[in-house]
Amino acid sequence: MQGWPAPLSDEDLTRINFSLRGLENIQAGHRLMPPRPPITLQMLTALRLTLKIGRSFDACIWAMALSAFWGMMRFGEVSVKSTNTFDGNLHLKRCDIYFDADLDGNPYARLDLPSAKTAKAGKRALRNLFQVVPAQANDPLFSWVDDKGNVHPMVKQTAIKFINGILTEWGWGTSSRHSFRIGGASYFLAQKVDPEIIHIASQWKSLAYETYIHAFKLSASRHMSNIAERAL
Repeated sequence: MQGWPAPLSDEDLTRINFSLRGLENIQAGHRLMPPRPPITLQMLTALRLTLKIGRSFDACIWAMALSAFWGMMRFGEVSVKSTNTFDGNLHLKRCDIYFDADLDGNPYARLDLPSAKTAKAGKRALRNLFQVVPAQANDPLFSWVDDKGNVHPMVKQTAIKFINGILTEWGWGTSSRHSFRIGGASYFLAQKVDPEIIHIASQWKSLAYETYIHAFKLSASRHMSNIAERAL
């Protein structure tokens, strides 16, 4: 299949086995990890019904969730490790977002990371965040305001813990920092978007991308099995 002429010689087999051992070492850390569960549209609906997006903290969580899902972003791209680690040269700021329209006239929001991401469906959540959380151009994009009026960047673990608390109350298991990105990719795959388009849009490395495809297949199989069981 790979163009090796038959019959294979001992030298050929040695070269092939050498390559296979190298591939095994490269993929070992990826293939042994169980695929992470994706965030689904039902989960996003539950999140929206629970959040009070007129409050700054909730508005920030909602904007982060939709941006990470529809933009297939790493959760670390919409949050910081701790309040004191915000760096305007590394993290998204208010001035890094642009509202525009695509070639069909549909509005979208563009977040200028080191690589651009789009979040058309999260546009309303981002505009709501701008209204609820007054901040300056160089303040963190995903931020909230305390009772004293101080602006704080959203910390990753704080956001994940808060979201998981809501999802648990609704009867789902906990999510991970990759679940929104996987969920967005799973949704687009289900809508028959070309996998290569998803790959390019999210700028994944190939091995990580294959892992997300695998997670989607497992999730789809589980939901299809549940439908089949109810039909019996």
